[in-house]
Amino acid sequence: MARQRSIIKLDGTIGGITFYKSKDGYLAREKGGIPAERIRTDPAFQRTRENGAEFGRAGKAGKVLRNSIRQLLQNVNDSRMVSRLTKEMVKVIQMDETNPRGLRNVIDGEAELLIGFDFNANGKLGNTIYAPWVKTLDRATGDAGVAFDPFVPANMIAAPGGTTHFKLTAAAMEIDFENESYIAPAGETIIFPWDTTLTAAIDIPLQLTADSTKPLFLALGVEFYQEVNGEKYSLKNGAFNALKLIDVVGL
Repeated sequence: MARQRSIIKLDGTIGGITFYKSKDGYLAREKGGIPAERIRTDPAFQRTRENGAEFGRAGKAGKVLRNSIRQLLQNVNDSRMVSRLTKEMVKVIQMDETNPRGLRNVIDGEAELLIGFDFNANGKLGNTIYAPWVKTLDRATGDAGVAFDPFVPANMIAAPGGTTHFKLTAAAMEIDFENESYIAPAGETIIFPWDTTLTAAIDIPLQLTADSTKPLFLALGVEFYQEVNGEKYSLKNGAFNALKLIDVVGL
């Protein structure tokens, strides 16, 4: 693709060139490509069909994962999160050593590769929370959650400018990727002032099914607020709120 550098920005197709606007600006690309019917039937495109099937499976798996914590993602602002998660899901599927290429899936892949995924690339948890935590994600008992010892927010939470308050969030997910369903309890703390006052010990307990046969996930996040005239508002529409997968127990 090429960037449009003219003063007049075009949108549409002219002479076989398609002009369009994307998040990266005004771009242009040549119209054309291989007919879809040939891709579906020509043996020469077998690898393409296999890759397409697995990419589609990765996209669906990513959607199920996102839906399971939709209530937390509503407060996280990253326009590229879907594509980043799909890319990581492809890596998970490619680790499936049980099924043939084209039929590989998340269940037989390596879901643990998702540990450390930040749902907001502009607000990474590792650059935000410095207070140590203890995580729990136990398949046998179904116990899950995150706990913190008392800490001083101003010292242990790197907050963006304008922050007056914050809260911590967590979710545990038990996901059935085959049936596109899930159990996903979530919890949160009170809204704390972001200052030098020592917090009490924090515990966000969550409960999943004991002895579950599904992949398990644990996410931890932080949301920032600005208080104006006694009202607390989400800071910059969640642009700096962090949410991260801190543990995964695959099959």
